[in-house]
Parts: sequence; structure tokens; C-alpha cells
Amino acid sequence: MPNQLTNNVLSWATDLDHKTLEQAQRSASLPFIAGHVALMPDAHFGYGATVGSVIPTKGAIIPSAVGVDIGCGMIAARLGITATDLPDDLTKLHSMIARDVPSGVGQGHATGTGPAGDPHGFPDWPDTVGDWANGWQKTALTQFGSLGSGNHFIEVCLDETDRVWIVLHSGSRGVGNKIANVHIDGAKGLMKRMFVHLPDPDLAYLVEGTPEFQAYITDMLWAQDYAMGNRERMLALVHRAVLRFLDRPVNEVPIVERINCHHNFTEREQHVIDGELTEVWLTRKGAIRAREGDRGVIPGSMGAQSFIVSGKGAAASYCSCSHGAGRKMSRNAARRDLDVAGLERQMAGKAWNGNAKALIDEDPRAYKDIGEVMANQADLVTIDHTLHQILNYKGT
Repeated sequence: MPNQLTNNVLSWATDLDHKTLEQAQRSASLPFIAGHVALMPDAHFGYGATVGSVIPTKGAIIPSAVGVDIGCGMIAARLGITATDLPDDLTKLHSMIARDVPSGVGQGHATGTGPAGDPHGFPDWPDTVGDWANGWQKTALTQFGSLGSGNHFIEVCLDETDRVWIVLHSGSRGVGNKIANVHIDGAKGLMKRMFVHLPDPDLAYLVEGTPEFQAYITDMLWAQDYAMGNRERMLALVHRAVLRFLDRPVNEVPIVERINCHHNFTEREQHVIDGELTEVWLTRKGAIRAREGDRGVIPGSMGAQSFIVSGKGAAASYCSCSHGAGRKMSRNAARRDLDVAGLERQMAGKAWNGNAKALIDEDPRAYKDIGEVMANQADLVTIDHTLHQILNYKGT
């Protein structure tokens, strides 16, 4: 259940530091916030706005609250096989996935939209393409179907009845980052020209009805579609790798259900605010939409459990829930304070990249306890399936 931290900040997080709370309060202080800012149980300090925050606005949008990886999210697919269909050693499958799905900063396929130029899932270009597109259309095409870096990953998991799942975390890649930064910088420039004083320059906003606002909405919605299609494309590549690895036809290893959900996005939605049904721009930065019956994917940290959930439609959270475990240590602190041997122990028995030194900033000890996070949002979601990974491929 939530805690009323201030008159306009409501929090489901029990592990919340003062720096993060102050950042959420700065967002909530803006005059166009409609209602309260909702902090999910994985909330932590972020760029501009708090990661794990849900922000309703009227008449304006904060580009940095959507974030620099527009449309980042999760896709999960249950395959029609169980653990008994897999060998004990998945090292070769890990190598096949790594070959078919490029990862890392700036990495992509050699041509087109993936192997053989397959355009599956690539969104149509918007009618009016912004200045960001100069030189970036080729990048968007070659990076489509690629993983990226940081906390992005591909996993093969088993659920509570040993059914096999593919789980994948990624977003809009370099083109989404470019779009975001063009509009964040543009909003900051507008604030200076309009002599608008903000509690944090990164909270620069765009006013509805202006050309700058409409340009951002057009580009941002396209990037959200790109991110969703990017996940679908990678899922198809991983599924094909599994088929080749098992030497089985697709009808013997079908995808029997899938969930594809954003957790960095904004959309027009209607919510009850101050007793009235109100249309707002609802920005979820590190949060999943969880209307009643909505399916979602909530990953733990590397090596931890993940969850397939159904939303309960909780009004106080604006029908939202957490997007993961949430960091409790910065990447620099993790590299400084955590030991490689500890990460290797936690990944024992799994097929994974194996380079613990390169991945130490993704160590589970750098994240909040996913069990505590899930317990704190029992009023927001129902757990449908609990997954544990047997293969983990990280972007480095």
C-alpha cells in the first residue's frame, strides 16, 4: 500500500533515499502537474525525473521525464516446450543468440533491418521527420533488431511448471536517444528564451499547442513504435535461434503467448483526479501500464527472478506498476565496491556472457530486492508466473 510522502507525492517504495524523494518533489512542484506524482516500489534517482515515477500533466510534457530511451520496455514469449526439451548445457545457444542479435553501444546489423534486410515490424516514417533524422535513418535501419547495452538483456527462462520463456529488455536504440536529446535540448532552449525558472533545468517542458510540442509528440510516438517493433524483431531472431539449436520445425516450438509492454513512454489517458475524470498526458518513466487485466513483464536483476503479471487497475497509481527491481547503487559505485567472484557465484549454472568484470555494474547486489518490490505492489498487480533464468545474454 502507498505512503503519502508529501501532499503531491505518493510512494509504494519502502527503499527510497532522500535524494530520490527530493527529485520527485521537484517534478511534483511544476504548475501543470495534474494530481500527485506516483512513485513505484523500484523508484530511484534518474536523469531529469525519477526512474519509477508516474507523472500526470495537463498542457505540457517534460521530454526528460519520458527519458532518452523512448519506448524502452519488455517482451516475453512462452514457447510450446518445457525444460525436458532442452539440454543441460545452453552455451551454444547463447553463442547463437549473440551472433544473431548484435549488442553494445552503436552496434547493429550490417545492412537493412536485420539479416537479409527483413523489415518485419519497422514502423513507417512519420509524415514530418524532425531534424534528428539527418544522417540517422540508416542508423535506425541497421540498429533495428539489436539489443543495446547497459541493463538490456535477452534471457531464456523457466516458469513454475518448467515451461520455457524468452524474455527480452530493450528500447529505441540510438535513434530514440537522438530524438530525445534533440527535444530535451530544444525544451531547455525555450525555457531560457522564455525566462522560465525551474527547480531543475532537466525538467524543461514543452507547451501543448506549440509547434515544438507537436514535433516532439510526432517523433516520440514514432520512437515508441520503433522500440516495440525492435523487441518483436529480436524475439523473432531468438526464436529462430532456438529452432536451429534444437533442430526442430516451428510447429514443434511455437510461441503460444506473448506480452510486449513499454515502461518509458507517455500517452493521453483519462484518470480520476480530484474526484473528476480528467484527460492528461500520463508519463511513465520506468513504470508499466497496469489497467485491470493488462499483462506486464517485471524483470529482476541479472540472476534474479522475473515475473509475468496482470494489472489490477489501481487508481492511486494511475493504473501503473514497477518496471523492474530498480537500482540501489550507481554503476560507478558497483564497479568500485562489488567483487567479480561474487557475481560469478550468483551466475553459476547459467549460460551467460561470462565476463564478470565487464558486467559488475549489473550485479544483482547493485539492485533492490525484487521480492520486496513485488510485495510492495501487491495492490497493483497479480503475479501470473514466476520465472528463473537459465540463459542470460547482456549487452556490454
